[in-house]
Amino acid sequence: MTTADVTAAGLAACLISTSSHRRKMSFPITVTTARFPSVPTWAAAAAALLLAGCSMNPVKVTPDEIAERVRNDQAQMYKDQVPVSGRISYSDALARALKYNLDYRLKLMESTLARGLLDVSAADLLPKLTTDAGYNNRSNDSGGTSIGIEDRVISLRPSTSEERSHYYGRATLSWNALDFGLSYYRAKQAGDEVNIADERRRKILQNIVQDVRNAYWRALGAQRLLADADQLAVRIDDALTKSREAERAGVLPPTQGLAYQRALLDAMSLVNAKRQEMQFAKRELAALMSLPPGTEFSLVESAEDKLAPAAVDIDKLEVAALANRPELREEDYKSRIGAVEAKKQIAALFPSLNIYAGGRYDSNGYLYNNNWSDAGLSLSMDLFRLASIPAINRTNEARQKTDEARRMALAMAVLTQVRVSVERYKLAVVDQELAAESSRVDQRLASVSRAGSNNRLESELESLRTDSRALVSRFQLATAYAATQASYGRVLNSVGIDLLPDSVTDTDIPTLAKAIDASLLEGEKGVFLMPAAMQTASRAITVRVLDLPAGMSEAAVRAQVERIVVRNELATVQSGDALVLALAFERMASGGTARAQWRVTLSEPGGRQLLQQNYASFLPAVTTERGLGAFAEAATLSVIGDVRRAARTGAAVEKQP
Repeated sequence: MTTADVTAAGLAACLISTSSHRRKMSFPITVTTARFPSVPTWAAAAAALLLAGCSMNPVKVTPDEIAERVRNDQAQMYKDQVPVSGRISYSDALARALKYNLDYRLKLMESTLARGLLDVSAADLLPKLTTDAGYNNRSNDSGGTSIGIEDRVISLRPSTSEERSHYYGRATLSWNALDFGLSYYRAKQAGDEVNIADERRRKILQNIVQDVRNAYWRALGAQRLLADADQLAVRIDDALTKSREAERAGVLPPTQGLAYQRALLDAMSLVNAKRQEMQFAKRELAALMSLPPGTEFSLVESAEDKLAPAAVDIDKLEVAALANRPELREEDYKSRIGAVEAKKQIAALFPSLNIYAGGRYDSNGYLYNNNWSDAGLSLSMDLFRLASIPAINRTNEARQKTDEARRMALAMAVLTQVRVSVERYKLAVVDQELAAESSRVDQRLASVSRAGSNNRLESELESLRTDSRALVSRFQLATAYAATQASYGRVLNSVGIDLLPDSVTDTDIPTLAKAIDASLLEGEKGVFLMPAAMQTASRAITVRVLDLPAGMSEAAVRAQVERIVVRNELATVQSGDALVLALAFERMASGGTARAQWRVTLSEPGGRQLLQQNYASFLPAVTTERGLGAFAEAATLSVIGDVRRAARTGAAVEKQP
């Protein structure tokens, strides 16, 4: 059997196999193999490729291929990232999110793609220069004869003017006026597509700022309170053990012991719920920064500055939002694209003018001139397309009205977002102030409870329960502050202010973080709110404790007071230019009871007094260092709000008796 026989048989088998997949054959088929003349080897190879193409079975991805894809994806996700080497500030978090965030990378690639398509569209404006070369071979001669039209007499013998084998080459420069006009309009539309890609990238940047702001402050609040939560968990566990032992020993009635245990467990459940809620923010922040899973990092401790009050000139905010929002700018570009589309459709109705010129070469030996050039001009027009002019006009008018309606609806949504975001920010500021006041009250309750506690189990359990409630209040305050920051970020986002620099690709993290600080400061000015970074920083506090009873440690009591000051977002230092918070202990005459007071004063380094207040309370019969320190904490908490205001403004607070 020859190669042709095998090929024919294979083709027949392939056809039968392919047909059997479409329908089940219900009649016999007889294939008779004919003997074909010998064919060249290349024909046999082509037939083999055809046979190979008969296989249509689906091929699944193998586990090895999936594993390789997973490894490559993981390597690409965290490629070229700078390792975390220290504490991360807010600007550092933004810099990492901006540089490594995958959503932002995608928008950059889309913008690059749009610019590439613009370059392609611009190239279509150039004239067409077409080159063509080839080889012709015939098995016989081409040619013919001529006959007379009237008498049908053959006037020429058969002849040819073309060799059986010859080469040819052509180069033609052509320019079509209609194609040029249509390409011009397509290039203008591609330019607006680039602008749309840039606006979508701006929106991603603004969303990154808002998401990072929200996650950062919640994560920082969790970081601040984590150590206190761990200490409280240990104390609660010890207290539960003691209460169970006291219940078994009969020291406490069962109902009282179980009630205390239930109260402690409830308090710990609240602490754990708040702790977990805020710790999730750290994982969200890591995802926004595109950190590899399991990367440990800590945040820079920064003072929780009081945010500015909400803007009062809503009209200016609305005008700024209508001018700056990326979505509305995108609609502007879409309207321009629609207007250009209308012009393009009208231009397509014009006649097509084509001008061409070029050189020719042919190796045909029968030609008198093997090289020549030619030029020409042609004009064509599809007259039937003129009938579509009314439909085109109606379509363009409907498109324009649709674009207008969509833009107006989006503008109304933007204005609503601005007003809602401002109102939410106002409510968040109020909630934060309430949470701060609640936290101060709970801290005072905990301090008073510790000051009046003794060695009795009930007293220790009550003190621990108030400490738990105070920690929950601090978690709630941290959550409220993070919510205020998030609301502030929504105001910025609703106005559409750009808060990040544009150039980030070739910038290192420290340089980018500095640029972000400057950009944030400048961008927030445009929202007609006082930027948080521009607010007056609180002055540091120097704590002094005076006139303690004999045997009491001044350093231990001062440390407890400083802890309260730090908890309320004030810094403590030992320097000559800080405000001086002094607590002087005094015993008071009373009928058979131990009564004392702290004289609390806040003064400038030069001696000018900003605050003076007395805080009196009863003391246990046996005064301990722990009780005295708790008493000092309660006295400090009673004036801490006034101390915060004086530290921020430097103004004297109205004196109280």
